[in-house]
Amino acid sequence: MKLVTIRGSQTNYLGIKTDTGVVDLTAIFPRYNNMKKLIEHVDITQLKTMITEQMEKELPVFVDDTKLTLGPCITDPEKVICVGLNYRKHAEETQADIPQTPILFNKYNNTLAGHMEDIKLPMDSDQVDYEAELAIVIGKTATKVSKENAKDYVFGYCCANDISARDLQFRSSQWLLGKNLEGFCPLGPYFVTADEIPNPNDLTISCRVNGEVRQLSNTKDMIFHCDEIISYISQYMTLKAGDIILTGTPEGVVMGYDKAAQVWLRDGDEVTVEIEGLGKLTNVLTSCYG
Repeated sequence: MKLVTIRGSQTNYLGIKTDTGVVDLTAIFPRYNNMKKLIEHVDITQLKTMITEQMEKELPVFVDDTKLTLGPCITDPEKVICVGLNYRKHAEETQADIPQTPILFNKYNNTLAGHMEDIKLPMDSDQVDYEAELAIVIGKTATKVSKENAKDYVFGYCCANDISARDLQFRSSQWLLGKNLEGFCPLGPYFVTADEIPNPNDLTISCRVNGEVRQLSNTKDMIFHCDEIISYISQYMTLKAGDIILTGTPEGVVMGYDKAAQVWLRDGDEVTVEIEGLGKLTNVLTSCYG
């Protein structure tokens, strides 16, 4: 299943993307008015059964998704945890040592943005970078889980863009400032339930800027794979339903280029993250003065 958050005039509501169009899921199940609440109360099998039974009772209304305004597929995670330098070739391009354990940092809910949402460039940064990433959506409480059982705690996956203002990121030894500006974590266009992604550790991942391929890799280049990451984090903090984990970015970011070749994101640039089976997440960077 492909689940979406739809922005309405008064509130968000949920949808299911199909080949025919998007079905209003909140109209079918009014008690589930946001994705986190849905994930907290039903598992994938239950959800599929509920949807099938309801659609057999009444003919669903399909809406063209290009006519909808989409929000981030998860709108209110308790935690957004990110893994830095998690692709071998990305670590090499930045001349960093290969990590021996996952490097963790976080983003906040203010960074969340949806597909086709404009992202404002910060006023005092001229080194804004893209980072195509696979995001994991946690499906149930996970504490000290084993690597072998980690996938049982995943509800789904989606595309993410860990947008980073490098000059702010490296202003100090802490990365927080450059990672947590408004809209700096687009998620979408939808998230796909885990049953449709049998091996998240072998997916083609890319990023295009104005149609030009900047990143092209595969998640199998990750140093720590999805099950390892989930298990590792859960040893130190409890993961909850709706939590998001960004698993790192491959080589090809602007920061990895020689300085003479670095072209940072500018007003009007269109950035598209695409991951095999998870669709295309597109955002446009706009001037803060616009």
